[in-house]
Amino acid sequence: MTDDRSRRPRLRFATEVLVLQLAVVVAVVALTSAVFVRIEVTRLERAAEGTALAIAQSVAGQSDVRARVARLNVDGTDLDRATLARGPVQRAAVAAQRRTGALFVVVTDDRGIRLAHPDADRIGEMVSTSPEAALQGRETVSWARGTLGESARAKVPVFAPAGGGTDASRASRQSRVVGEVSVGFTRARVYDTLVEDSVPVLGAGLAAVLLALVASVLIRRRLVRLTLGLQPEELVTLVQNQQAVLGGVGEGVIAIAPSGVVTVCNPEAVRLLGLSDPVGHPVGSLDLPSALRSMVDRSSPAPASATVVAGHRVLLVDVRTVTRDGRDLGRVAVLRDRTDVEALTRRLDAVGAMSTALRAQRHEFANRLHAISGLLDIGETARARAYLADVQERGPLRYPVQHADRLTEPYLQAFLGAKGVEAAERGVLLRIGAETLVQGTISDPGDVTTVLGNLVDNAVTAALGGDEWSRDGRSPWVEVEVLDDGSALHLSVMDSGPGVPADAEDSLFARDTDTLASPPDVERVHGLGIGLPLSREIARRHGGDVWLASPGGDDHGAVFCARLEGVVS
Repeated sequence: MTDDRSRRPRLRFATEVLVLQLAVVVAVVALTSAVFVRIEVTRLERAAEGTALAIAQSVAGQSDVRARVARLNVDGTDLDRATLARGPVQRAAVAAQRRTGALFVVVTDDRGIRLAHPDADRIGEMVSTSPEAALQGRETVSWARGTLGESARAKVPVFAPAGGGTDASRASRQSRVVGEVSVGFTRARVYDTLVEDSVPVLGAGLAAVLLALVASVLIRRRLVRLTLGLQPEELVTLVQNQQAVLGGVGEGVIAIAPSGVVTVCNPEAVRLLGLSDPVGHPVGSLDLPSALRSMVDRSSPAPASATVVAGHRVLLVDVRTVTRDGRDLGRVAVLRDRTDVEALTRRLDAVGAMSTALRAQRHEFANRLHAISGLLDIGETARARAYLADVQERGPLRYPVQHADRLTEPYLQAFLGAKGVEAAERGVLLRIGAETLVQGTISDPGDVTTVLGNLVDNAVTAALGGDEWSRDGRSPWVEVEVLDDGSALHLSVMDSGPGVPADAEDSLFARDTDTLASPPDVERVHGLGIGLPLSREIARRHGGDVWLASPGGDDHGAVFCARLEGVVS
């Protein structure tokens, strides 16, 4: 059978916090009030005992009382109750009782027989509580129950008065106890101010409870607002899911609150952006690309997807606004690393260009062999020799590459031939430099052609950007030199452009490029500055580097050099 308790709806966490806070405040107020009452009761009891003792001392110190009590117990004979009820001791005791509001003022002789009592009928009787301590000369205070009920009482000895004779005899008579005085106050008389004294404390306690109630309600509302109404178990599940998702995906995730503070940044985002503990810092204080900063900025237009350059990485950024129940929770940026994709795209382009060039080379070479064979068959030896000389000058194919015969390595020859066609279509002449010499074979054509292709593409663009294409009246040009040294390959690319400005030399390989077009265009991406950082990264993987050898000269533009280790066999 189902337990009835499981069917009852459970209080929400915020309500539980409210109830718990109120219970704690009420318990604290009750505890402090109880402590106050206890302290006040103790204080009143001590005050009552002190007052009773002072009254008893005052009555016992009166000379008439001392003398009369001393005479009444001289011979120890029976006392005349009627006489005592009208005597000076009774009058002194009744006067003191009325003046102080005490419950009783009792005077006894040295045997404990009452000489004065509020109830005259009890005069001549033995007191109900022991007078032994007082009769021995000691003053005592206590709470005890007698014939008039429970009271705070004090007992003080009555000493004989001083008389004639020597000093020694007078001192002896003064130290002789002839009776005792007992004064008491009832509890009602003692505690008559307790309620009055407790009213401010009770009022302060009620005010504290009301204040706690208001504060608890405000805290509950804030708690509900901050947790979006989620229960603790839901928050635990949410955190577990967040850690599983953020740690398990291969993409960077960075979340920014509406206030502009970074609230979430997974390790992949830290790696891609090169950050160090960004959580809790304003996004404006982080070293982020300007494009990414503007995308996550609350004042910017609606976010979208774009390609962003962060250092030497190409990132595809997807920014979305997050809401819950109509409340804006900020923006989340998802970062995908496209650096390897860009490199792979360039490599595929290079391989495709080489494949096409090699196929065309094989076909064209076969055609030229047939042409030479035909010329020899018909006896045109001179024309066959001229044809061979032209082939040696231009290479196996009629690529628009000047001095193509200086480069015999098949991969580089085919690749630069294809690049020469592209450059010629843009009006730029591609030529092979005089220092070119490659005796080995390229063992890693993908990375080599990626680096060389980026440098050539940049050089072609730069060659078209000069105010004067050439100082000797020729078309804009790009010169490539390739030299192998063991397993290392050295590259040099020079153009006829205007060169690199002095203020831009330091930022060539670390540009903070703005957002690029989406979907990205590979050619445009490298034209905007991704090519150089990407080429340097690839070269450094092979133990080499890419650097600016010359920003420009009188007869040439910029000169970029590259070195790749272990790419020649």
